[in-house]
Amino acid sequence: MHADWLSGIPALPDHPIMLWAFALTAGAALFFAMSAALRILRSRLRQRAETPGHPLARSLSEVLRRTNSVVLLILSMLIGAAIVGAPLPWSGRNAQHLWFVLLTLQIALWLDRAVDVGLDHALASRGQVSTVTATLFRFLLRTLVSVIALLAMLDNLGVNITALVASLGIGGVAVALAVQTILSDLFASISIGLDKPFEAGDFIVFGQVAGSIEHVGLKTTRIRSLGGEQIVCSNTELLKQTIQNYKRMQQRRIIFTVRITYMTDVDRAAAVPALIRGQIERQPDTRFDRAHLARFGENALEYEAVYYVMTADYNRYMDIQQNINLGIMRDLDAAGIALALPERIVHLPPAAPSDEAPA
Repeated sequence: MHADWLSGIPALPDHPIMLWAFALTAGAALFFAMSAALRILRSRLRQRAETPGHPLARSLSEVLRRTNSVVLLILSMLIGAAIVGAPLPWSGRNAQHLWFVLLTLQIALWLDRAVDVGLDHALASRGQVSTVTATLFRFLLRTLVSVIALLAMLDNLGVNITALVASLGIGGVAVALAVQTILSDLFASISIGLDKPFEAGDFIVFGQVAGSIEHVGLKTTRIRSLGGEQIVCSNTELLKQTIQNYKRMQQRRIIFTVRITYMTDVDRAAAVPALIRGQIERQPDTRFDRAHLARFGENALEYEAVYYVMTADYNRYMDIQQNINLGIMRDLDAAGIALALPERIVHLPPAAPSDEAPA
């Protein structure tokens, strides 16, 4: 049906070319109007993003930037043809298919850009993330959007996607079973990238392995051990372990024992905890916790002391412990207290008298 404002011109119904000229003009005008409206909207969103309290404005602006000009132009021409009533070279059913395909394609483009923007924002909020993990996660999400959009288009065009989806499902299960180990390591890599139990440069200990993380890959993690050799570990097997991450240690709790001889009198033995405490508190980057006569050992009085080193540096801890040990030795020597040495007292029975008379 032609537009009412064209019904008064009797020549136009007999001239489809003239109708298409009006349709193209209307479509072009509509295209430029919608393009200008999108530019204005994106400009307003960017301005709104600069003010606090509107974190989604910039993201929406980036999503609208993915609007495809060709799709927008074709949609504008179709709207112009519908307004003017220009005859289409295909049936109404085919026109509906074209509308659906174009709208689905544009929505898929917006969702594809939304995945990029949303993932970038999520990863930025979590700090540094492995590039490999971010790329893999981005690829999986964008592939999912593309597959859903393609299946929707095929279904609208009359293609029976039930058999296609079933075939893809069966094939996917077969492939997943064939590459189960690889897929397990891939998803473990994603888990490491998102949860970040460790990062490159962290010193970790698990099982009998201790070393620094060199690289977290799609399938394996490479660790440089204390002995110098490189250890390659499957991501899946690594996440099954209980991992101690010393890089993130805020402080180190230290327990050590001092053993003195039982020959020490009570007054001197009572002064040893204060002596130990004084040596600990003299050291920088330490926090004293306790020092007590803990037990009567097999061959010594055993004192147990606890303190904290306020740094994760192992070499720094060893320097502090060495200074404490040497200071305790000096203080004990000055107080006339001897450190206990491992000793064992053996009682021998008296020799039996000999029955033989001397020659």
